[in-house]
Amino acid sequence: MQNSDLPTSEEKSVSRAAGVVGFFTFLSRILGLVRDMVLASFFGSGMAADAFFVAFRIPNLLRRLFAEGTLTIAFIPVFTEYLTTKSKKEAFELARIVLTLLTLILVVITILGVLLSPWIVRIQAFGFGGSGIKYDLTVLLTRITFPYIFFISLVAFFMGVLNSLRRFAAPAAAPIFLNVGIIGAAYLISPGLPDPIVGVAVGVLIGGFLQVGFQLPWVFREGFKLFPRWKPAHPAVKRIGLLMLPAVFGSAVYQLNQFTGTLLASFLAEGSVSWLYYADRLVQFPLGVFAIAISTAVLPSLSTQAAKKDLDQFGDTLSHALRLVFFITLPCMVGLIVLGGPIIRVLLERGAFNAHSTLMTNYALVFYAAGLWAFSGIRVMVSGFYALQDTKTPVKVAVVAVVVNLVLSLSLAFMTPLKHGGLALALSLASSIQFCLLVFFLKKKVYVGNLRPVLISALKCTFAAVVMGLVVYYSHARWLKVDSDSGLWGMIASLAGLIAVGMIIYFAVTRILGCRELASIGEMFRPILRKIGIGHN
Repeated sequence: MQNSDLPTSEEKSVSRAAGVVGFFTFLSRILGLVRDMVLASFFGSGMAADAFFVAFRIPNLLRRLFAEGTLTIAFIPVFTEYLTTKSKKEAFELARIVLTLLTLILVVITILGVLLSPWIVRIQAFGFGGSGIKYDLTVLLTRITFPYIFFISLVAFFMGVLNSLRRFAAPAAAPIFLNVGIIGAAYLISPGLPDPIVGVAVGVLIGGFLQVGFQLPWVFREGFKLFPRWKPAHPAVKRIGLLMLPAVFGSAVYQLNQFTGTLLASFLAEGSVSWLYYADRLVQFPLGVFAIAISTAVLPSLSTQAAKKDLDQFGDTLSHALRLVFFITLPCMVGLIVLGGPIIRVLLERGAFNAHSTLMTNYALVFYAAGLWAFSGIRVMVSGFYALQDTKTPVKVAVVAVVVNLVLSLSLAFMTPLKHGGLALALSLASSIQFCLLVFFLKKKVYVGNLRPVLISALKCTFAAVVMGLVVYYSHARWLKVDSDSGLWGMIASLAGLIAVGMIIYFAVTRILGCRELASIGEMFRPILRKIGIGHN
């Protein structure tokens, strides 16, 4: 392992790539919050909102199962291996073959999904019943949004090609257009429809189409051609398929656990599905901006090192990614727990989203936030397994996590007063167990270096985050109260002040503790600063 306090060249490369991905993902998440503010204002947490979130979660689940969750992480290691050990021409031929097969499979899945929507809704939201206004609306919305899986899977494929070529900006920026589609539809299409929520569903399809179109110029620039290539017997196709089949379950366990949560929440009080959705969206902000950005950036590097059989460097890169992701997500976790209520009040509490909705959403957020470190660590660990082209181990761990989540969900939500908060807590606990098992089995499988620095770094970051949380909590109670009586702009100013105080305290404490990740944070933002003329070579 590297002992220097300064990042190595590979660590700099990963950090800079993560910075590019994180920057565009940040823009997308900001628009995502605007989208949720629009939906909360228009539809609150009532019947129409519950129906849409259930309908949209189904193609979202399939996106994780058949697109980003399996296609990307199964395709990138094999495609990168061809780029590393063969030639770009052979790698692109493989990509065309995969795209041809993928398109045919997606057409079949989309048609079946539209036809089987009534049965899909019965499974996903059994508590909605098999008839009635709420059930019928959910079925309609599912039929409209289901083709989104076709577009987003193509987006994931092109993301895999571009990321393998170390082109991260366009794939990271593409999700912005989903939010643009939904927000635009809410304002321009929904008002003219008998059921306004239908317009939002149409916006999902518009957003998917725009995402695909946005990436094509960058793909063409690399020399990739869209001409179909039918060669299903290609040996690499079989390898990708063997990686994908078990990964359908293993890499998407987080979504499967949320599926369970949605199903069980449909039996709880009306609004439970929406409260969990909004809370999850807030947790997804740091998870998407930082954790997914880092795991996305590190996968091509890990895949290249695995292809070269350089396991020493593989271990260093994996350790760096874990330390970096914990350095960022641990303070985010504490911040969400301490400031969850004020954040929800500023972002969502208006229109049909009232003070009770804020209270119930924050209740779920506290339990979700407690598992943020595990959600983030899992992303990096799964990248490590897939770079080694091992899918069996994540599947075994996923089985354990799903069983634990189901047992805990039933116990905490229905046998205790926790209700929908119990569902969120169950997911956090199951994910914590999943992360620990992944670490154990990866160290047992191959030499990945000494992960003791990861633990030491995480303990330092936890201490700094706790100090930060105490200072922010005290500041909120005494000086910077986020109170609705001060008006929206007053609340925004107070919340911004609290966040600024938290960042100053956290970075100060980690600097005192000698956390080397501070230098990597600088590398993350260097590419963005250069683009706006602030950074230096």
